[in-house]
Amino acid sequence: MSDTDPVLAAEQAHLDHARAELARMREHTLSLVPDGGDAIADEALAWALHRRAASLVDDPSSTLFFGRTDHDGGESLHIGRRHVTDSAGDPVVIDWRADVSRGFYRATRDDRGGVRLRRRFGVEDGRLTAYEDEHLLDAHEEDHASAILAREIERPRSGPMRDIVATIQPEQDALVRADAQTTVCVQGAPGTGKTAVGLHRAAWLLYAHRERLTRQGVLVIGPNRAFLSHISAVLPALGEVEVEQRTVAELLTVAAEGRKEVRVRADEPAVVATLKGDGRMAEVLRRAVWSAVGDPARVLESGAVVVTRGSRRWRVPGYLVKDLLDELTTRGIRYEAARNLLPQRLAHAVLQLFEAAGDSPDDVVQDSVARSPEVKRAVKELMPVQDAAKVLFRLLSDREFLSASSQDLLTEAERDLLLWPRPPRTAGSAKWTAADAVLLDEIADQLQRTPSRAHVVLDEAQDLSAMQLRAVGRRCSTGAATVLGDIAQGTTPWSASSWDDVLGHLGKPDGALEVLDRGFRVPSAVIDYAAKLLPSIAPDLSVPRSVREDPGLLEVVETADPVARAARVTAGLLELEGSVGVVVAGDQVDAAAAALTAAGVGFSRLDVDEEVRRVSLVPAGLVKGLEFDRVVVVEPAAIVAGEPDERTGLRRLYVSLTRAVSAMVVLHARELPAELAA
Repeated sequence: MSDTDPVLAAEQAHLDHARAELARMREHTLSLVPDGGDAIADEALAWALHRRAASLVDDPSSTLFFGRTDHDGGESLHIGRRHVTDSAGDPVVIDWRADVSRGFYRATRDDRGGVRLRRRFGVEDGRLTAYEDEHLLDAHEEDHASAILAREIERPRSGPMRDIVATIQPEQDALVRADAQTTVCVQGAPGTGKTAVGLHRAAWLLYAHRERLTRQGVLVIGPNRAFLSHISAVLPALGEVEVEQRTVAELLTVAAEGRKEVRVRADEPAVVATLKGDGRMAEVLRRAVWSAVGDPARVLESGAVVVTRGSRRWRVPGYLVKDLLDELTTRGIRYEAARNLLPQRLAHAVLQLFEAAGDSPDDVVQDSVARSPEVKRAVKELMPVQDAAKVLFRLLSDREFLSASSQDLLTEAERDLLLWPRPPRTAGSAKWTAADAVLLDEIADQLQRTPSRAHVVLDEAQDLSAMQLRAVGRRCSTGAATVLGDIAQGTTPWSASSWDDVLGHLGKPDGALEVLDRGFRVPSAVIDYAAKLLPSIAPDLSVPRSVREDPGLLEVVETADPVARAARVTAGLLELEGSVGVVVAGDQVDAAAAALTAAGVGFSRLDVDEEVRRVSLVPAGLVKGLEFDRVVVVEPAAIVAGEPDERTGLRRLYVSLTRAVSAMVVLHARELPAELAA
């Protein structure tokens, strides 16, 4: 459309006005100075103003609004990434998360919700270049696919993932706005936007329930740092600058909230790591922790607790002490909480003896007895202080202790796998593995409750073990979760076979399972080719379908030297717009890097580089969750062979074959897997 189009000119003027008002809002925020006379309150207010100013930064490369709805009452609303008002407080742009914005995403001719017109805008370099109108009142108007919507979905991308507020589909919007107390599990095929749904759901929850979620925190968990870097710009672009983003490994090893840092310094065979991730280990660890509770008849000098008060000695018999311990240890509270309650329980038993003797003690006397040397000594003997590292150290080095803790749970062969062949001398000298870090977290939670966030977004959930899922579930025990993944993309030895299992281990068995199978980002030529693997890797899943009009491009080329050919193909792809991902098996990364360098292609290696360039060299093990405009997949057979078993290898290949937005080139010298050859 021409720049002289009066409708487009009027809309551009409204955009210019919105930008000016946003700048005014930010300047006003920056001008505010906390001066309440309370240093702590002033510091909190200053931080709140800083966050507010950061959320009001304009991005000149995008627009403040992407759509408009006209309503039956004559009201027109411009829908954008954030709320903008004029100096009188009247709305100039409506936040996409506001309830009145729902009609932009979901209104239909059959269910208008008061919307009579929906307008979409085309955008280039921060300016409006086109618009499309959909008249919902006109029953005779022919439905047609939006060219602007298709162009935005298929737009070439380089750099981090962008938000999708302009292209959210009705089924995605329903998931984004699901009730805050509902745990939503999204089974999403490649390109269906499940990751975007999770991030936009976090943004919507922060908008709709700001106070509680800001106070308790929102946590986004991804499979690796490359993935988190890829999605890192989405929430800040939506004005949410304080959401914590971590990998599962970081979540379990970084010192936080009274817990020690766990240094992972060793690897172990997959069969051992798989066993340590088994859900049965939770009960083994629970038994190990609570086995420290002593039998009064054995650990107390006289088999009873004896307190001296003045000239008299008061004796709480062993059977009564045992009853108190049984009551505390069966309440479902943590070990430290029970240990902290025990002195008062023992003191109360002593006070009952006082009362039976005709005395009338008060709470002050009870507290005095609870702090007495005799009670302190008894608590130390009955419920000694424990350390997570020492508990696990003993479990992995002491066969008798492991056998007692795992009776009827593990076989003797499984105990042999768990026990260290050469135990370290102390817990402090132990070289913990990644799987050990999960067990340490479980033990730490048995000792002291893990604080919960208000909401957790967990991506690639199908790849987590039962014990890892339990660790994530602890972080949202009082809140809800958004669980994202694809059973077909499970590429760990312990990957889940069903979402019921995942939700059960998370502690969210009532979570709502939703399926996204309409692909918006992966073209049909690519997804249809990758889907040939589904009967072998996930026979129960339906075949995803691409809804894009552009089928994309696919080339499968047999060549004598796939690595060298990949470098030449990549150099040629740089003549086109957009990003390029070169996906190789882990043992071919160095050779591919050398070939790209020899071909004069600048690139970033996602296994070592933090800076993301236009060309990314990606080991197949890190490609999950990423997408590129064009992808070169090198030697599928090598990608399959790089995994412990064929099924896992085929799943890794499925992931690698579903990263392209526009085109994919598959290069091979070895025979393709039978599913693809067919």
